[in-house]
Amino acid sequence: MNASELKYKMEHAGHEPHFFARKTMKFFGDTMRNYGVRETVIDTYTDKALPVYELYRRHAVKHGLKDSAYFDKVSFERRFKER
Repeated sequence: MNASELKYKMEHAGHEPHFFARKTMKFFGDTMRNYGVRETVIDTYTDKALPVYELYRRHAVKHGLKDSAYFDKVSFERRFKER
């Protein structure tokens, strides 16, 4: 899976996060080419491991942003790591 496929599946599942919006990506100086996708497992607040897709930035963008975003492999909802 690549970033464009993940974006497509999220939109068709009814989830559209703001960081894929054109205005948001332009503000942070980001492009779809800068994103990569890999499969991983994260610990969530419910104390269980969850298989997810990790959307990561290959290079840092404006304001030093380089954090990853995580999406459920089944529902394509955004998930958050336990801190």
